[in-house]
Amino acid sequence: MSGPEGSVRSMLALNLKRARAQRGLSISELSRRSKIGKATLSQLESGTGNPTIETVFSLSRVLEVPISDLLDARPPAGLRVVRAQDVEVLTGEGVDLRPLQRIEAGQAVFEVYDQQVRAGERRDSLGHVGIEHTIVQAGRLGVSVEGHEVELGPGDYVGFEARLPHSYTALEETVRSVLLLQYRADQRLPSDAPHSLPAEGVFGIE
Repeated sequence: MSGPEGSVRSMLALNLKRARAQRGLSISELSRRSKIGKATLSQLESGTGNPTIETVFSLSRVLEVPISDLLDARPPAGLRVVRAQDVEVLTGEGVDLRPLQRIEAGQAVFEVYDQQVRAGERRDSLGHVGIEHTIVQAGRLGVSVEGHEVELGPGDYVGFEARLPHSYTALEETVRSVLLLQYRADQRLPSDAPHSLPAEGVFGIE
């Protein structure tokens, strides 16, 4: 399988198996904890599955690793330009995510995403690893974090512990925003995990 989509599936297959082994989990146990069917997990590990936002975030939560360690862990180097058409969109319930870049700074790791919440739709999350930061660029975004609700407009920011149950709702038209996920460096997969990608990887091109 070629192209960005093939890269995503291949890297998820390799990194998922590695992360599951590191946690000492069988497919059955991972299925129970993540609420993802065993058949679906088997397809993901074989590189034939079709990962959604909900699937990847659930695996991140259960395996306690950053999203990028499941999809791509290529370190940044030099000038990096990410063209929108070159990055595969992760689609889920109400939301489209385009992974753009991962930044490592000391003991912190950051992932940058272009996030769109589709008009009139809502994305619910049971929670996952990290701290979540969102800056709205266009539209009105409703955010609920463990029962606390706020409404954001263009230029507004919200941040919270991502382990808490949360949701995003596009209150009117489609909401365009920047999503920044923050992790501790010790939450990364070990450095011997397979995670290199060709130049046109999930998190950008050089």
